[in-house]
Amino acid sequence: MRTDAASQAPVWWALALLLGLRLLSLGLYPLMDNTEARYAEISRVMFSLGDWITPWYDSNLPFWGKPPLSFWTTAASFGVLGVNEFAARLPHFLAALGVAWLVWGWALRHSRQEALAALALLAGSALMLIAAGAVMTDMTLTLGTTLVMRGFWLGLHGDETQRRREGWLFFLGLAVGLLAKGPLVLVLAGLPLGLWTLFNRQLGRVWRDLPWIRGSLAVLLLVGPWYVAAEVRTPGFLDYFLLGEHWHRFVTPGWTGDRYGVAHSVPRGSIWLYAGVAVLPWSLLLPLAWWRWRKTGVAAEPVQASGKPLRRYLILWSLAPAVFFTFAGNILWTYVLPALPALALLGATWLTRQSDQQRVNRLLTWGLMLSAVLFAGFVGSLNWKQAEDLHTTKRLVAHYAALNTSHSPLIFYPVRPYSAAFYSRGQARQISQLSNLLAHLTQPPAFLAVKTNAVATLPSQVQTQLQWLSRHGDYTLFLMGSSVLPVTGPTD
Repeated sequence: MRTDAASQAPVWWALALLLGLRLLSLGLYPLMDNTEARYAEISRVMFSLGDWITPWYDSNLPFWGKPPLSFWTTAASFGVLGVNEFAARLPHFLAALGVAWLVWGWALRHSRQEALAALALLAGSALMLIAAGAVMTDMTLTLGTTLVMRGFWLGLHGDETQRRREGWLFFLGLAVGLLAKGPLVLVLAGLPLGLWTLFNRQLGRVWRDLPWIRGSLAVLLLVGPWYVAAEVRTPGFLDYFLLGEHWHRFVTPGWTGDRYGVAHSVPRGSIWLYAGVAVLPWSLLLPLAWWRWRKTGVAAEPVQASGKPLRRYLILWSLAPAVFFTFAGNILWTYVLPALPALALLGATWLTRQSDQQRVNRLLTWGLMLSAVLFAGFVGSLNWKQAEDLHTTKRLVAHYAALNTSHSPLIFYPVRPYSAAFYSRGQARQISQLSNLLAHLTQPPAFLAVKTNAVATLPSQVQTQLQWLSRHGDYTLFLMGSSVLPVTGPTD
């Protein structure tokens, strides 16, 4: 079905505006605790130490929670662009562009209008827009799962040249997923692939048409050396990573074995609510459009028989994360991300069956513009309230640096947030035990950052030696010592 290029032009302009806004925003707000700042700090330490085998949270604390692919890309970005927010987020933006390119090329096999609709639905989704510039491992995983799912389908249904190329993309996607987040890629991709193969009785064809032996050896060669080297370098990695991160995290509510973060205990089944939020504004606009178009008596064209197998394939793919995480007690809304390419392709097939494509393009344009306005408001709010240091300690560290003329240390009690480690380039210290804090009172003056709601719980012998300097978000900054001198500078 062809559509007048004039009706597509506003969609392209809205897409350009949204992507440009996302790119420009990468360096406009601080890295957020806990996820962004944690992964950025791990990447900074990797770049600083030059250790590309073991991710480290600190110089003496290995990070066993995730494989290194996302850290490799961020650390490499630091090497090229310097250690800053833009460099930390850029590789994840590029990974999102990779996902979008895979979706565009796949849908383009049917029509340019369908490809444009899929691209708009994907780019305008709330979770995709946020994750496209967030320092996380999820976008790299989504790149891997999208490679797997596209490579599998076109490896079976493309022309001869496509089948050869896409079949290898299938195995490349497995390697990317295993190095981005581990065996989870085998579940998120294997579940829909296995069900589709069994339901359609395609086991023989799947075995014949994909290079399983050579592809599996290639995956082993790409992935295996790092897993072996990581266990050799820091024994215990495989036990924690495979059992802790891939079993207890999902099936043990309030899991206390997390070495690096906080388990996110939520009611089982919350992943379905997260899915609805993840695809906003389309989860509201598309049902409204369906109701309105149905009310006017304009029906969509029926699904062609040739398109039904792909439709079932995309449905299975889109449901896999939600089904898998339905009974998980520790989840985040980002776990929906690998389903978004499938949902975009599904939505695009429905939209291109509508009789009035100009109306469809108006819907896509308004949806993209709404996403752009809401995202601009989100970024603006972060900058408007910078003084509050919401979910970051960037301004606190900067204030400390401005006041610190005598090379006094910055100490966080009892926990140093990840953003403090990143913005201080690892110089901020942590004192976890009260006895150690008391012992530090006899040493030269130091700057002390304490959670504001915990200041009143400090012993009197500590409070009497604290000089209030400023408050930043959840933390209050003090000068600590038995002979502190008045300090001038900003106090709010």
